[in-house]
Amino acid sequence: MTVAAPARPISEAQEILAVPRRSLWQDALERLMRNKAAVAGLVVIALFVLLAIFANVLAPRNPLEQNSGKGYLPAVFVGEFQGKQPDARFFFGTDYLGRDVLSRLIYGARVSIFVGFLPTIIILLIGTLIGLVAGYMGGRADNLLMRFTDIFYAFPDLLFFIIIIIALKDAPIGGWLSGLFLLFIAFAITNWVGVARLVRGSVLSLKEKEFVEAARAIGASNGRIIFRHILPNALSPLIVWTAFSIPRLIITEAILGYLGLGLRPATDPNSFFISSWGSLLLDGRGAINTQPWLLLAPAIAVALIVLAFTFVGDGLRDALDPRLRGTQ
Repeated sequence: MTVAAPARPISEAQEILAVPRRSLWQDALERLMRNKAAVAGLVVIALFVLLAIFANVLAPRNPLEQNSGKGYLPAVFVGEFQGKQPDARFFFGTDYLGRDVLSRLIYGARVSIFVGFLPTIIILLIGTLIGLVAGYMGGRADNLLMRFTDIFYAFPDLLFFIIIIIALKDAPIGGWLSGLFLLFIAFAITNWVGVARLVRGSVLSLKEKEFVEAARAIGASNGRIIFRHILPNALSPLIVWTAFSIPRLIITEAILGYLGLGLRPATDPNSFFISSWGSLLLDGRGAINTQPWLLLAPAIAVALIVLAFTFVGDGLRDALDPRLRGTQ
């Protein structure tokens, strides 16, 4: 009769090795999904993106259609206002030309989404490239690029946007994309400096790490070290910066539109950019007593999308913080 050998106790090291390991990104995504505010922000952002993409399908009416005798109608849920009865066809009422406020609000999401995302991509490309070169090369190259960065950092952002738009609005470039192309360029010229400094700081701390020294020892080129080893490890702060930069650009566009320096008035109903939340704020400024929803509706839309991106940015900052890994 054979006696079974007693089971060997499993060591702590074996238990650790037996546990499936997750990557930093998988761990960060799981913690982000546990953040209810961040998830709610993602849902709101997704809704606004869908509004922007399918505005021509979701808008109940043509945003440029003028309805004679229907100017400054109140919102449906407000009821009679200053002697005017609401019309069920215009949920948020109408502007001074009788155009549907809700349809113009939906089309305005296109401008805000594009203004938030496209300039941010340009800013990231310029700032990341300069920050990578300055941080990795060091010496004279770093000093030269950082002094160049300081020059652009000295420009007051909003004043620079106003000067550029006023100076070039009548030039051929001022009419591209209904005037938004000029706005994109103005944003990109001054906003890349923050990215460059952020990336440079990350590169300075990463280029002395052991994995970078190992890559140099096996003969990896500078380009391979930068883009295959350093840049992937510097993405976390860039992602968080992007989440906070997009709402800042949306607010800036709304401010410029309120000052009359944003989107050019559209006349073609097939145009992709017809209205913006900033232009709606401008229209509503003089009608706050006559049709308050002309001003309140875009203001609420701007507040919602900015708040959503802020929640997502806070969630990403917590999820990508390596000090919190495994603590939640």
